Amino acid sequence: MGHCWSKVCKSSTNDVDDEKGTPELAGGNVHLVTTMEKWEEMTSQANKDSKIVAVNFSASWCNPCRQIAPAYREIADKYSSILFLTVDVDELAEFSTSWDIKATPTFFFLKDGRQFDKFVGANKAELHKKIMSIADQSQHTRS
Repeated sequence: MGHCWSKVCKSSTNDVDDEKGTPELAGGNVHLVTTMEKWEEMTSQANKDSKIVAVNFSASWCNPCRQIAPAYREIADKYSSILFLTVDVDELAEFSTSWDIKATPTFFFLKDGRQFDKFVGANKAELHKKIMSIADQSQHTRS
């Protein structure tokens, strides 16, 4: 369960080039955010719909990010009550810095535009447990 802090963490056998690498971080019910406009659009819609937002701050060159991405997509398919986003830290570097990202992947959980939880790392089981708990709490507060 490594963490990437910079492009130094890049694999020496770079099997994903920069142009093709980013899309693998999203897909299915995971939306890739590479512009502030997309961020505003997605989060404001989630706020209107009273949805929790899971945000994965990630990078295409980061091996742990690439390793957790399929699990994140799989989890997103199970929990449609949550909006799943991936923010490319290279595309939105200043924005990512404003969230105090120290390592990738870092996951934030938002409700009504405010952070209420955080998870750092690429531990699939722990991430799933965290999201399952958040989804359960969300369902209980709605009932």
